[in-house]
Amino acid sequence: MGEEVQIGATAVGIKTAGGVVLAAEKRVSYGFYTLSSSGKKVFVVDDKLAIASAGIIADMQALAKILKLNAKSYELEMKKKPSVHAMAKLLSVVMFSRRFMPFFAEVLVGGVDEEGPHLIVMDPLGSLIEDNYAALGTGAKLAAAVLDGNYRNDMSIEEAKKLAVQALKAAIERDPVSGGGIDLVVVDEKGAREEEVRVQLVI
Repeated sequence: MGEEVQIGATAVGIKTAGGVVLAAEKRVSYGFYTLSSSGKKVFVVDDKLAIASAGIIADMQALAKILKLNAKSYELEMKKKPSVHAMAKLLSVVMFSRRFMPFFAEVLVGGVDEEGPHLIVMDPLGSLIEDNYAALGTGAKLAAAVLDGNYRNDMSIEEAKKLAVQALKAAIERDPVSGGGIDLVVVDEKGAREEEVRVQLVI
């Protein structure tokens, strides 16, 4: 019997009145071996939708590709963008259909549609939970503690960005399989904008 390999990653999402902030650290780890410090775990689906994920990179990429293709297909056929809930439900069906051999990925779906901003949390079997903020992955407990103590319903996008970075820094400092830097995306009425945040820890 081989030793179980822990897949490391931490991702957070925050919903505000003006939009959604998704962020994830960049380290790709297998157990305590760091394969890369530039892994991408935040994906823009279109200019109103993005996902952040924790798990196996290949599964994250596969799920992001499925969403991108279906979002584009829907827009071409229906002449409008799909709702955030429609894309989350599609992803839920895809993930649940693989329940006997699941994708090793937890997903945060964030976006803006006619009903406003949405943040939806999904486990590897495709369960759907809408929330105001969430943390996933091996550093989730550390990140969630920061979110719990600092989240406000009236936060601005800039405040949400700072809180997301603060939460991920807490995970990076204490979770040995989280690290690298931070990828962040903001989704609001202006569109989806990606940013990279460098992290320097004092040891």
